[in-house]
This record gives sequence, structure tokens and C-alpha cells, in this order.
Amino acid sequence: MAIPSHTLPHHHAHYPARSEPPGAEHEAPSGVPAASPWRPAPGAPGPSLDRVALSATLHCLLGCGIGEVLGMVIGTALGLSNASTIALAVALAFAFGYALTMRPLVASGMRLRHAARIAFAADTVSIAIMEVVDNAVMLMVPGAMDAPLSSPLFWGSLAVALAIAAVAAYPVNRWLIARGAGHARVHAHHGHH
Repeated sequence: MAIPSHTLPHHHAHYPARSEPPGAEHEAPSGVPAASPWRPAPGAPGPSLDRVALSATLHCLLGCGIGEVLGMVIGTALGLSNASTIALAVALAFAFGYALTMRPLVASGMRLRHAARIAFAADTVSIAIMEVVDNAVMLMVPGAMDAPLSSPLFWGSLAVALAIAAVAAYPVNRWLIARGAGHARVHAHHGHH
């Protein structure tokens, strides 16, 4: 039995074209720009939300990794206490994480202060999660914090801790980006300067 066409849902309704100035940005209901990295403009290809979240997580992992390794190496080499070593590693992780986000923004002509605000908004939650998880794992592995730099225990524990931290941060980054927060703020500025 044939179904009358007027009862079928219309997925491609025709609406009058809106005239917009070139480069106008439309806001999606969720508050994410319609042409955000994971929700490209109609007809334009773009990466999926999962890919953007993975990229943001790996970006944060790189900054955290540099800061963590440097902080742990310095703290261990100087014989600092566990608390001092962790504090140094966390401070350096935030510094490198923010710096890696700011670098392309500043290179594109953005003022340093504005780039710093964007980096702070984009990376703080992700870096904080990574640091809490990473340092908790390091503290849970017996002897990892007291192992010398030449010890496979030190490097193995640090690698595992960073990997677990990235896994913990990924779903949060994905959730933030889907709502126009986190690294969605950084991607909104790529190519606009």
C-alpha cells in the first residue's frame, strides 16, 4: 500500500535564502558556532567531534608531558621532597600547556593578553584533570617518586601515569568542545587573524 507523499516527513524543506554579510558567524542552538571545527558549515567537510576532542587531549598531553617530565627530572635531580617535586611538575605542566596553546594564536597576530585568556579558558580543566590523575598514579606506584632518573621504574611509571591521565581527560574535553567550551574556543580563532 502506497503512503501519500504529504504524510512523509520532509527532511529537505526549502526555505528562502537569508542574505548575510560574508564571514558572518551563526550560533547553533547549543552555543557552538555553526562552522566550528567539529560542526562545519553546511556542505563543508570537517573533522568529527571525536577527532577534535582527541586532538585537544593529545595537545594537552604534550604540554603536560613536557612539564611533568621536566618537573620530575628537576625535582628528582635536586632531591626535592615529593610534595615540592609534584608542585614544580604541576606548575610547569600548566605553563607548557598554556604556552603551546598560545603560540599559534600569537603567531597569527593575536595580542598576548587575549591569547592568554583563550588558553586559560581552553586548557585549565583538561590540564587540571591530567595533573590530578597523573600525580595520583605516580604516588600510588610504590617507589616511583623516589626512584632515580636512571630507573626504568621512574620512566615507566611516568609514561603509564600520563597515558591514564589522557584517557581520563578525553571524555571531559569532548563534553566541553560539544558545548563550545574548552578547545572549541581555540579553534574558533584559527584562521581569523
